Amino acid sequence: MAHIFLATGDLAPDRDNYDDSYVATRDVLRAADITFGQLETSFAQSGVRLPQARHAVLARPDGAAALGRAGFDVISMAGNHCMDWGSNAFFETRQNLLANGMDVVGAGANIAQARQPVIRTLGDGTRVAVLAYSSILPHSYWADERRPGCAPMRAHTIYEQIEHDQPGTPPRTHTYPHREDLAAMEADIRAAKAQADVVIVSHHWGIHFVRAVIADYQRDVARAAIAAGADAILGGHAHILKGCEVIDGKPVFYSLCNFATDLKMDEAHAKSKSFNEIRVLAEEWEPDFEGLYNFPKAARLSIIARLEIAGGKLLRAGYLPVYIGRDAVPHIVTPDSAEYAQVVDYMTAVTREAGLNARYTPAADMVEISA
Repeated sequence: MAHIFLATGDLAPDRDNYDDSYVATRDVLRAADITFGQLETSFAQSGVRLPQARHAVLARPDGAAALGRAGFDVISMAGNHCMDWGSNAFFETRQNLLANGMDVVGAGANIAQARQPVIRTLGDGTRVAVLAYSSILPHSYWADERRPGCAPMRAHTIYEQIEHDQPGTPPRTHTYPHREDLAAMEADIRAAKAQADVVIVSHHWGIHFVRAVIADYQRDVARAAIAAGADAILGGHAHILKGCEVIDGKPVFYSLCNFATDLKMDEAHAKSKSFNEIRVLAEEWEPDFEGLYNFPKAARLSIIARLEIAGGKLLRAGYLPVYIGRDAVPHIVTPDSAEYAQVVDYMTAVTREAGLNARYTPAADMVEISA
């Protein structure tokens, strides 16, 4: 019998009752052998907001308990919000997750701890290792030998002027993985593979809100991770779905979109320069002053990655289509629904637009991914 590993999109609850975020998905998440999520907030009593934090919400400590009750087992703190409220809130968040039965990956008191895998053993003895990294990094959010933070997978950006005699024309954008971070990630994966049968790598990366586009560095990092021994890659951060790729038979989910992510908005913020600079990146984005889900229209479509593992191997990969309404509560949708078709059609379209090779076949238990 295969064991099930589920991975959701980003988690950033901001509501009175955190349990409400998981009312429609708790049974499925709890039934899995391992459920993984990417945290985009802090669960702490108090904190001092860092000046480089952009959108920062301090969630209450009881948010961690709600995640545990929802069925989460492993939480990545490797992301661009891990240090938003300073090191005390960072350590408190980490401790609150651990105290509620979850393992934390991708962040720690120093770089050695941030790079440590979480290893869980399935019922048949298969050992599954999880690693997590972030490419989206406000300054000093990454750990070093003496500083807390997350495991970095930084990238360099170069802008090439296409028409040298035409000032102000849009440039070509090139991105490259940070050489030392890439080598460290490869070493981590090889070390994890020596201890475990299946290695799953989470990356907080990519270009947020822009339809379909995958940055060059993401493809480089994905190929390097799989060559080093990763069996699957889970992408977060973009807040919309991106396509999938199959490399040497291994699935790469470039973006799982959002899961339990609340975002309130008032009229002042909707008129702000910072919001409107980001808003133009998306296809369609209308503020909703009454609702809890102020993201682009495309962000209503989401997925939960589903991996079947047995006998020390990843056997099948796919996803559960998810729809998120104005109340920001994710719902797993059924094959007979219009929303199910919207998710599959959108994934098919953005995969093709990005030049990726994944194909999607609806089956009884998930939408299966193949090359």
